[in-house]
Amino acid sequence: MRIEATTEAPLQTGADTIAVGVFDGEDIAHDVADGTLQRLLDCGEARRAFKRLAVAHAEGRRWIVVGLGDRGRFDAERARVAAAAVHARARELSARELCWEVPHHVDDAHVAALVEGTVLHAYRFDRYRNHPEEDGDGLERLVLSAHHDIRAPVETAAIVAAAQNRARDLQNTPANDLTPERLAHRAQELVGEAEGLSVEILDEDGIGALGMGAFAAVAAGSRQPARLIELRYEGPDARGPLLALVGKAVTFDTGGISLKPAARMAEMKFDMSGGAAVLEAIGAIARLRLPVRLLGVVGATENMPSGRAVKPGDIVRASNGTTIEVVNTDAEGRLVLADCLAHAVAHGAERIVDLATLTGAIVTTFGSTYAGLIANDDDWAGAVGAAADASGELVWRLPLHAEYADAIKGRYADVVNSTENRKAASITAGEFLHRFVGDVPWAHLDIAGTANDTGRPYAARGGSGFGVRLLVELARRLAG
Repeated sequence: MRIEATTEAPLQTGADTIAVGVFDGEDIAHDVADGTLQRLLDCGEARRAFKRLAVAHAEGRRWIVVGLGDRGRFDAERARVAAAAVHARARELSARELCWEVPHHVDDAHVAALVEGTVLHAYRFDRYRNHPEEDGDGLERLVLSAHHDIRAPVETAAIVAAAQNRARDLQNTPANDLTPERLAHRAQELVGEAEGLSVEILDEDGIGALGMGAFAAVAAGSRQPARLIELRYEGPDARGPLLALVGKAVTFDTGGISLKPAARMAEMKFDMSGGAAVLEAIGAIARLRLPVRLLGVVGATENMPSGRAVKPGDIVRASNGTTIEVVNTDAEGRLVLADCLAHAVAHGAERIVDLATLTGAIVTTFGSTYAGLIANDDDWAGAVGAAADASGELVWRLPLHAEYADAIKGRYADVVNSTENRKAASITAGEFLHRFVGDVPWAHLDIAGTANDTGRPYAARGGSGFGVRLLVELARRLAG
């Protein structure tokens, strides 16, 4: 899909379909010559209520009139939702070129959200279908028309939304194709797609040589070799702290010896969602040429039961020397992240964010509305939270506390990887990770509820690519 910004009037863009939004208490700002659009409102066929749609034909074009509701409540998320609704109707109408007449007196965040809502809703994953759905997206061009120059937010949003869709591709690919090696190959592809990127891939021998006993223990049960992916970005005139983005990428999680129930196990291909978001966010940051320094660390492995698999009761040693009793092999993500976080610290990280589909408990707590945030530094937590709010990828902070830290103390090792009761499961998992970051400002995002099947109009089913927009926004803010 080609995405453009223009100061031309919608009729001059050549688009076959034009979207016009209208707020409560307002009328059509620029009607067609015979007043068709205003008449739709006056007769009640078109309504100002949020997401209500009506279609008219005038001056050789299709016109979609969409209600935007109360102007005071119209934030970027509502813009994304409205754009998704318009795109759905445009697809039904077999539109090839869609022009949004940007509503008057909205800011760049609304403009970007109109792009994001359209591009994300247009996403389809049908590479494995012999006969893709006939209503597949045929939109070839999206134009945003405004009285002033909006090229910057449109171009940025197009890059970020495309990266989010690429993360969704990785998420949705089945585990027999999206192996740890294939994920590492995607990191290598990114280096060829944008300037300022470099990558180092370590195989299982390299992982072992670094003393990553926790990561290696998870990988031991699978025939698919694990990979440690280290992606670096140095932007032009880079400034600010070295930001480490750390992603869990368990490309399939059976639970290991602590085997998961069969029901919905197919969804465990999504256990690499944090790693996918980290890779594609770094790719987007590089395309945007943001003046920041990044270190991406992604631990990619499967978690499988076999004669070589780690067992409940085994004790492993992480690369920072911490010993861990493996109480539950289905609490494997934190073992992978432990070594990845310690690796980031050892390589000079000055700020850290990790993303992981870490606990089912976070789904019970927040559903698909918020990701859980745990942080060891109030200022850093505030920065991550502000980026989350601005991007529309919401987080809610959970506490750290000495009593939660006590809960993971081990009898036979320094710590256990899981408590045997269900109390504060997401927080104790965060306390476990806390052990591996030292004093570096760190934020953990548990995205288990937001990674897939969110129900949001622009990412309702399958992988959502959650985290890409948030991480790009965070990097943009660090760049000043």
